[in-house]
Amino acid sequence: MSTVADLARHLESLVALDKAGGWDPVGLQVGDDAADVGSIAVCHETTHEVVAAIERETVDLLVTYHPLLFRATRRFVAGRDAAGRAFRLARAGTALLVVHTAFDVAPGGVADSLAATLGLLETRPLGPNWGPDSVKVVTFVPGGSVDEVADAMSAAGAGKIGRYTGCSYRIDGLGAFTPSPHASPRAGTVGTANVEPEVRIEMVAPAGLADRVVAALVAHHPYEEPAYDVYDVRSNAGFVGRHGTVAATSLRHLAERAATALACVPRVAGHLDSFVERVAVVPGSGGSFIPAAAAVADVLVTGDISHHEARDALDRGLALIDVGHVAGERPGVKALYSAVAQLGVTAHSLLDLDPDPWS
Repeated sequence: MSTVADLARHLESLVALDKAGGWDPVGLQVGDDAADVGSIAVCHETTHEVVAAIERETVDLLVTYHPLLFRATRRFVAGRDAAGRAFRLARAGTALLVVHTAFDVAPGGVADSLAATLGLLETRPLGPNWGPDSVKVVTFVPGGSVDEVADAMSAAGAGKIGRYTGCSYRIDGLGAFTPSPHASPRAGTVGTANVEPEVRIEMVAPAGLADRVVAALVAHHPYEEPAYDVYDVRSNAGFVGRHGTVAATSLRHLAERAATALACVPRVAGHLDSFVERVAVVPGSGGSFIPAAAAVADVLVTGDISHHEARDALDRGLALIDVGHVAGERPGVKALYSAVAQLGVTAHSLLDLDPDPWS
């Protein structure tokens, strides 16, 4: 029987959790990753109705799109708030795994599903979704020790980019140094300027693993005093939203298409009879992507747009179709269920327990 950790690894081959936003609490939120899993359920959000359904059934792992524990909590007791629902899941023996913005940016995930539902063609990424704080660790190694040092850094957590591990950049160069009288140089002579062929190695790492990566570097580096640098970086983001084209149509007709496809009643900002051809989509809340969308699209389809954001968009020449937060995510959550159903464990859909708070 598979464990929670086994299934999380299989799912992460489709949904790279390190592509989630740095603010986003994805991954295992409740439960024991060593627990056996005989059944899985999938939901959009862990509402009271979802937890009640879990308590009536035997579900070992609940995979959800929205996080349950989004803010810090000081109490973990039964109740109707988020912490109370987490307590009830733990009491029922159900682990909870969250994908959220990691699945937004994933190929075939929430953004791609929304774009496909609205018939966008030639889709491209819209805007970066910056992940957790990262560093780049750089060191300089004599040729014969390059693989040993790079492998040690990788084992400590460096060099993971999306679905790839052991990623590094290497370039040949020359290192110059003069050993002091108290040094024990591996190469060169004490008191004499020395130049050695070396390879520069660069590897990215989560900021929280920087100390461990540096310790591994130093432990496996052949020099008595290895040179290394650690830089704060922003790199390798996933991309939220997509933009593409549709056959020339009016803003009115595109809004009607969205209403039918997403089962919603959209709000529209812009001239209804204006023609649109370039369309950007951001599932969930996309107001912060208005500047990016205005550069490439005639209209942005998203949710949770405020009055001031709508005015800003119109000032930029960008029309808006606000389909609501949940409606724009529904196609992607269906895709999430399809992905989970392929993990080889009995999967149950709780997608009919819609989390939209608006009537």
